[in-house]
Amino acid sequence: MGSISNIPFRILIAGGSYAGLSAALNLQDLCRGRPARCGSKPAEGEAVPEIPQFDIDVTIIDERDGFYHLIGTPLALADRDYAAKAWVKYEDLPCVRDSSNIRVLQGSVKEIDQVRKQARYLARGRTEDEMVEYDYFVAAAGLRRAWPAVPQSLGRKQWLLEAGTHITEGHRGRYGVVVVGGGAVGIEMAAELKLVRPELNVTLVHSRDRLLSSEPLPDDVKDKSLDLLKESGVEVLMGLRVQKTEEVKDGTGTFYRVTFENGKAMLADQVSFAVSRSVPATDFMAQQIKDEEGYLKIQPTLAFPVDSPNWSNHFGAGDLVKWSGIKRCGGAMHMGYFAANNIHQKMIEARTGKKPEFLALDEIPPMIGLAVGKSAVSYWPQAGMSHGEDVMKLFFGDDLGFTICWNHLGLGTGNKGL
Repeated sequence: MGSISNIPFRILIAGGSYAGLSAALNLQDLCRGRPARCGSKPAEGEAVPEIPQFDIDVTIIDERDGFYHLIGTPLALADRDYAAKAWVKYEDLPCVRDSSNIRVLQGSVKEIDQVRKQARYLARGRTEDEMVEYDYFVAAAGLRRAWPAVPQSLGRKQWLLEAGTHITEGHRGRYGVVVVGGGAVGIEMAAELKLVRPELNVTLVHSRDRLLSSEPLPDDVKDKSLDLLKESGVEVLMGLRVQKTEEVKDGTGTFYRVTFENGKAMLADQVSFAVSRSVPATDFMAQQIKDEEGYLKIQPTLAFPVDSPNWSNHFGAGDLVKWSGIKRCGGAMHMGYFAANNIHQKMIEARTGKKPEFLALDEIPPMIGLAVGKSAVSYWPQAGMSHGEDVMKLFFGDDLGFTICWNHLGLGTGNKGL
């Protein structure tokens, strides 16, 4: 089926990570008359239904100058080569570079006007805001997380310096590294560092009696995570709360004294805090469409709340939305695909009057895949807990999921002529 109209629909996406790129690329597939890359594929021999095609112009606004593989951070902060791999500038992504209908602007969305369907944004390096109009909007800016959970740099060059400084400090090898916080980020940071530099003393400190204490997971998952972490060679101190961290200098350089509330203390070359609270990047949205923590309230179709202007043209996807389940990149990519499908359905309705057939999110139960050195532990309710090197290979490959996500999103696939 050819294009129904050559007047392009304008799509604006705030955020160019897993959810944002998923929304853009899956929508591009559908508008070319192809099955969405993250959707179900027709069985062999099964006829592919005709998919209405539309011309689209997609604008992504992201604070960074490239796609950063967020879940690879624990390894990126231990290995320089991987740090360079984990950040790919948008201009070097074939899916963006070779597409004439997707452009990425580095900057920050400051405000959206749902009535006029306009967004005010500040481009990187500019001093005055600019406006961009859209027909459909996707909020996919994710969460604001503190260092070292995510890079604070906005450019790849600066990120390599940031990561390099962190790696150099952590690899000194005098007293070792202390990781504070036994959530998923802290566990993976400690385990990856020990895997890359097995001679280092790596200690994880957690204030509770079980790891992953803030996650709604069964106790056997938390206990197995502790077992695997210890097996990887990480020393684990449970039930200890850090009171203060002091910088100390002597003739050999700078190190740190970590003092606990029980009065005990230890020295470290580096202290990494993996306990910061994440904040949704929704400052540019109206307060009435957010909950008390700032998360965007969405319907199962991912559309904005029905009491907001032009709600059916506005969608949210990824970590910034209020929805059940543990925040995961797989969930973000899945939401991006749903948003793309539902925007495409809205396009069909706009041009033909046909009633849209929306995809709707189900409640997402707690599930997790956690890399712990050479092994991994996984859990979801239907299958229960699994662990081992085979689980590591299945969930993360040999590069903490970089290649898996790259292939799932088709980031290496260009679409010349679009």
